[in-house]
Amino acid sequence: MTKLSVNINKIAVVRNSRGGNLPDVVLAARNIERFGADGITVHPRPDGRHIRYDDVRNLKRVLTTELNVEGNPIPSFVDLVLETVPAQVTLVPDAHDAITSNAGWDTLAHRDFLRDVTRRFHERGIRVSIFVDPVAAMVAGAKACGADRVELYTESYAREYSGDPARAVAPYVAAAEEARRQGLGLNAGHDLSLENLRYYVANIPWTDEVSIGHALISDALYYGLENTVGLYLRELKEVRK
Repeated sequence: MTKLSVNINKIAVVRNSRGGNLPDVVLAARNIERFGADGITVHPRPDGRHIRYDDVRNLKRVLTTELNVEGNPIPSFVDLVLETVPAQVTLVPDAHDAITSNAGWDTLAHRDFLRDVTRRFHERGIRVSIFVDPVAAMVAGAKACGADRVELYTESYAREYSGDPARAVAPYVAAAEEARRQGLGLNAGHDLSLENLRYYVANIPWTDEVSIGHALISDALYYGLENTVGLYLRELKEVRK
């Protein structure tokens, strides 16, 4: 079954809005694990507006599932990942002032840079995933960079899903098939939700992992965190039936 990694950045946003440590992101992450999620995703940015570098350190000490650390591999981020050694690092080309991730890597133009960063993380035994748009050439380029996986940027799928699901998922199926041809693992993330998750994974059942944050944490305001994690896991389990 496709694994669920829960992005807890939005929990940190609430904490940071008042200062102090309420809600406690480490406690929330441990509860999410206990509720059945397969992993925790964090995306620290240099300005610390949600997850902070120290959060990553604290999470690594206590989590029992996989920790996935996303971010632009600027020097401070690279140092953090090499220090904490998460199970997976996802390389994302977000600008320092981006509200959220908004594009995948051009793995051809940045091949030498990505290859060097990937090599450094591999030396510490860290699985490397590269965030890409659903374009076969970018997927193949990630393989040339030495990546273990790609994460398909699913914003356009989520945006177009309600109008024409088949058309929305088509480029992702093609990109996912290219990943399989290249021998790459396959992740997906950005704006996946209870509305569109099952259809996506049903069409790409070899997806290894989905990373979901904003929609899941928003749903938890209505349904509660434990119930919401269960609802997302149920969507993934239903694909197998």
